[in-house]
Amino acid sequence: MISIKSAKSLLLGAASILALGSVAHAADVVAPVETSGFNWSGIYVGFGVGAGANVHELSSDFIPGLSLNGIGGEGVYGELTVGYDYMVSPRFLIGGLLDAHVGNIETSLDVAGFDASVKETYGFDAGLRAGYLFTPNTLGYVLGGYSWQKYKLDTNAGFDFDWDQSGYFVGAGVETAINSNWTIKTEYRYTRFGTKDNLLADLGAPDGTLNLDTSRHTFQVAANYRFGAQNGGAASFEAPAYNWTGFYIGGAAGAGASVHQINVPPLGDLEFNGLGGEGVFGELNAGYDHDFGSWVAGVMVDARYSGMTSELKIPGGSINLDTDYGFDVLGRVGMKVNESTLAYVLGGYSWQHFDLNASSPIGDIIDWGSSGFSVGGGVETALSSNMTVGLEYRYSQFAKKDFSSDIGLPDDTLTSKPSFHTVRIGAKYKFN
Repeated sequence: MISIKSAKSLLLGAASILALGSVAHAADVVAPVETSGFNWSGIYVGFGVGAGANVHELSSDFIPGLSLNGIGGEGVYGELTVGYDYMVSPRFLIGGLLDAHVGNIETSLDVAGFDASVKETYGFDAGLRAGYLFTPNTLGYVLGGYSWQKYKLDTNAGFDFDWDQSGYFVGAGVETAINSNWTIKTEYRYTRFGTKDNLLADLGAPDGTLNLDTSRHTFQVAANYRFGAQNGGAASFEAPAYNWTGFYIGGAAGAGASVHQINVPPLGDLEFNGLGGEGVFGELNAGYDHDFGSWVAGVMVDARYSGMTSELKIPGGSINLDTDYGFDVLGRVGMKVNESTLAYVLGGYSWQHFDLNASSPIGDIIDWGSSGFSVGGGVETALSSNMTVGLEYRYSQFAKKDFSSDIGLPDDTLTSKPSFHTVRIGAKYKFN
């Protein structure tokens, strides 16, 4: 069964993008975007929803060479934004932004009546971004800056405390105009927080007894209201004419995090969500889309090779759980938010190979393949009559793996069920 938290993450990619797409369509019908009439310079405010996962690396100054990367959590969040952009040329933009977010990205442990969770509660980011107009009304951008986050440990044993961590974030996004003032955007951020070495100070332990290093992968869908955008811009180029019907091939580069839910019933019905991993991947895809006017529908197949891994370092070696290669067979449905940009949702079958291994001389311990499903969504925009680029998020859930027989134990003694949060930036070439 899918947990409530996983279901929330699963539905986010589909429901939120579809909802914003519907808003986009309605707004587009009321007030279509003029090709050269959108002003990107000025102040904006916005709101968004997102999903993602984090990975905590644990180590100690008093046990050199021992670390675990990582302890993983997943969940959803909401965010408010205020920012300012300035067009430095007809196609280049720079700007600043301030975000505040509240969420429930969480790691949980339930064993023998003891419940504990570590949750990201609230935080903020302050950063800069630089963008390039693919078309007069669709912007691709990169961003980065400072991040601050509050964490809270909750237990049912009267032992609770909170702490904060600060660090940096980097990311990329696509933002597109849907009428004379409103835009929607899809955005990925990777956040890395500095080492927390006094986590156990309240217990009287010296600094460095337990070190915590945290990274986070998040994806959001947001809507921005831009003041003065209806006054018109200085765009001196036209959006490409694009027909979505046809076969295409493409490639993508991405990053993400995995969370494995571990169950050990003999140990007090232990349930740990979860064991985390992170990394990057490359992907090739092929598919077919059909243009129905305001809507586009299609199918695609992709294959990827991934470096997402969980790692336990011990003196003299390491044990790794690698997420290496896999493929997907997916369908998608999209809505044109303007003449050259598509917002879409997708879903379908996924298969993934996993490999548990150790450093020499042990080598491979066990490997297996697992079937599951993926859902998500993204934004894709045309660069020419044949080329598109896009940013896409997927939540993937795979079947439970029973390790019991591999280690000589009764069935269901030790099981793991993985889920992924991944984001990819891709390009496609469509054949006429």
